[in-house]
Amino acid sequence: MFEIKKICCIGAGYVGGPTCSVIARMCPEIRVTVVDVNESRINAWNSPTLPIYEPGLKEVVESCRGKNLFFSTNIDDAIKEADLVFISVLSNPEFLAEGTAINDLKNPDRVLIGGDETPEGQRAVQALCAVYEHWVPREKILTTNTWSSELSKLAANAFLAQRISSINSISALCEATGADVEEVATAIGMDQRIGNKFLKASVGFGGSCFQKDVLNLVYLCEALNLPEVARYWQQVIDMNDYQRRRFASRIIDSLFNTVTDKKIAILGFAFKKDTGDTRESSSIYISKYLMDEGAHLHIYDPKVPREQIVVDLSHPGVSEDDQVSRLVTISKDPYEACDGAHAVVICTEWDMFKELDYERIHKKMLKPAFIFDGRRVLDGLHNELQTIGFQIETIGKKVSSKRIPYAPSGEIPKFSLQDPPNKKPKV
Repeated sequence: MFEIKKICCIGAGYVGGPTCSVIARMCPEIRVTVVDVNESRINAWNSPTLPIYEPGLKEVVESCRGKNLFFSTNIDDAIKEADLVFISVLSNPEFLAEGTAINDLKNPDRVLIGGDETPEGQRAVQALCAVYEHWVPREKILTTNTWSSELSKLAANAFLAQRISSINSISALCEATGADVEEVATAIGMDQRIGNKFLKASVGFGGSCFQKDVLNLVYLCEALNLPEVARYWQQVIDMNDYQRRRFASRIIDSLFNTVTDKKIAILGFAFKKDTGDTRESSSIYISKYLMDEGAHLHIYDPKVPREQIVVDLSHPGVSEDDQVSRLVTISKDPYEACDGAHAVVICTEWDMFKELDYERIHKKMLKPAFIFDGRRVLDGLHNELQTIGFQIETIGKKVSSKRIPYAPSGEIPKFSLQDPPNKKPKV
């Protein structure tokens, strides 16, 4: 069997960088070169400050870099010298979750490899299997044809996104009835046929994969004349959009139907904890809705650089003209963000937000002081926070007995980062 000694990976992003770093770590006899046209990104991979944050990644990179792991912009030579080129040779979809990617790579549920059903295709499949067999049990390595491999990736993410949208739909019903979506999710999840994974109600899913892969599935179904199937999966995206608009409406309604010129602290900008990735983050959407109402946003995230937040909010589909410069301030710590705020909005489930000194925060906020918990990270602190004086609003639960079950009174228009900007006429 053909033995792989040199691997080239095209793309030094959130998938290529961690994946090939772990391959290099687990296969010291294989030379792994990660290439990219972005010189600054490659320079960052070769520096002490990596371009992405992922728990455990820095240790893996530093253990291999310069030995059998290399980052380069010399794409042509890397391809010519490689025995295997990731991305362009085989279908080897990743099933990584940001925040746990290194563990997912070292201890995968399965590795899926798809290839052509030709002698050459099957030889390539077996050669890649041999690479993964350095640390993955053979029974966890699945081989399929190319279509099965690619559709498995889309379907897996679509099923996960569907579970999130399903529990988020129930969260709206819980708020209208007085039920607690966490209790409902626990009861549902104890059914072994359903299980308890991905039943966490929130302000909506984000990241680079879920929306993209569901929309790819919708496109395929439409292109293959399966409109009923396309509409079914489109509802997963529609429910996610609805949850974001519903949460923003709740903030506005609770703050006496206006946030114009009010200071709102946004805690968390990454799409989930333990990553600096902001792609399709619900924080972008919530910020857009609040900026459109004239709110002044003070944003803090422990891992997202200031420049990235500004770029995301300056997207033509998100803001107009000087909106970001007028309405957005990036804070260096959560206490600075909350100082003088009318409300605190938690958009990312960073563990540190459970440990903040909320008595200190309350003293510096305008009264009445609101907390809108879009990630249910403060569930165990509700009594303490109410004693301090906070009005608590959370996803899928009525916290304060003084407030009636929530039903939205207004409708915020839909928008998508993929849509062309809809500029309002200047007056």
